[in-house]
Amino acid sequence: MMAAQSVPLFETAFTRCTVTLILSYLWLRRSGQPIVGATHPWKLLVLRALVGYLSLLSFIYCIQRIPFSQAIVLSFTIPLMASIMGTIILHEKLKIAEIGGLACSFFGVLFIFQQMPTTQGDLFKAKEANVGGSHHIYAALIGFFASITGGISYCLIKAAAKASDQPVLTVFSFGILASPAAGICTFAFEEFVLPSFYSLSLMLALGILSFLAEVFLARGLQLEKISKATNVQFIEIALSQLWGISTLKMAPSFGRLVGCLLILISVSCTMYFGPEKDIE
Repeated sequence: MMAAQSVPLFETAFTRCTVTLILSYLWLRRSGQPIVGATHPWKLLVLRALVGYLSLLSFIYCIQRIPFSQAIVLSFTIPLMASIMGTIILHEKLKIAEIGGLACSFFGVLFIFQQMPTTQGDLFKAKEANVGGSHHIYAALIGFFASITGGISYCLIKAAAKASDQPVLTVFSFGILASPAAGICTFAFEEFVLPSFYSLSLMLALGILSFLAEVFLARGLQLEKISKATNVQFIEIALSQLWGISTLKMAPSFGRLVGCLLILISVSCTMYFGPEKDIE
């Protein structure tokens, strides 16, 4: 088995953002969409890029300084923050069922990560053993700030996608700022590591998958309420846990199974009660 080389986070983010920029540019050119146009909501696109990269930068800082499991839980507060910001910024109305769905999914995440994972490898265990004190609290606050800015970014994605009628444009605007910014951070804050062919292949694959995920997210936010579109994102953690259990990389603990069940029930209900089945 080939082992993936350890690559700094900023370098990974730079590769991901560069791949996203290139693919979104090719998508827009191939579809005949103008890259620069007077009809584009540039203020929204620039704000989306700035706030989105600020969220990414804050999360990278957070994940380097607090336990991995806690960083993941903080990252999954973004759907909650996005729903709250959607009611404030976009004046979307949250129904009781939507609040219950988000709460159910987040409780599922808490069940999954109720104790520190012991099957993620020595790197995470060593990392979790060396964090504490005031630095831990400060990093957690930075992670919470990343969630807030992430929620605002989702609102800006929705507004820009609806105004331009082209979701990929929001992805392109993010990439055109995030790619050079991540490149600067790579050389300014970390030591550059030349990745092996296998590691580079994984980074490129991550960039392609990340691009597709961002396009689908932007399209989902364009078509649906933020609370519903973001609740579906919790399926990511459930599927990753079920995959780990099925491949025997994780132990099928009670917390994991209950958490996955809660998320699957919540997401299934969200998808079933779509716009055509909305009950006032």
